[in-house]
Amino acid sequence: MQLVAHYIRKAPKNISCHHFCIGVTQHIRKHYKRSQLQRLIEHPEERLTASAIIFSRLNREIWMIGDCQCMVGGVFYDNPKPYEQELAEMRAAIINNSKDKTAFLINDTARQQIIPRMKETMKEQNVSYAVIDGFHIPEQHVRIITLDFQPWEVVLASDGYPFLCPTLEESEQRLMAQHDNDPLNIGTFKATKAFTQGNNSFDDRAYIRFKV
Repeated sequence: MQLVAHYIRKAPKNISCHHFCIGVTQHIRKHYKRSQLQRLIEHPEERLTASAIIFSRLNREIWMIGDCQCMVGGVFYDNPKPYEQELAEMRAAIINNSKDKTAFLINDTARQQIIPRMKETMKEQNVSYAVIDGFHIPEQHVRIITLDFQPWEVVLASDGYPFLCPTLEESEQRLMAQHDNDPLNIGTFKATKAFTQGNNSFDDRAYIRFKV
């Protein structure tokens, strides 16, 4: 995340999505040792990996690289990993077939059971879905939303918000309702992990709203 943020800060303001993907890949790649590369080709789960959602003011485009989400004029867009829902359903089934569901809040053995499958699906990283990891980004899996020149209200967010809303307050309220009603994330909203005890979130979260 810090490497990607550093690259965004120094990137030319008129950079295209294509050249951003090339540049940020090279920026991450420099932090790998040459001796690591073959291992990282075979084990994508060991790569430095991040998603990013970027608004280019000059291009009037939103670039969604990896699993992130946004709203433009109240319309929702996302770019999920193709295997994420399948894995979440597998984990939910394991928990729902258990007699003591609360035990998973302390030790989520259901997540542990799906981790081998998660690692297997990561072989599709930058093959059937895009991330930033120092390897070639298949740009057909980068979602680009183009804005015309009328005024727009834009929300950009990470996937740590299960229900993205037009304001941060509403999004946080929906997150807390999820925490209170279904902390295991196995009901209407399913995830590959739960709210662990003492945490008010199950994943990293970032949210920004602005008008252009």
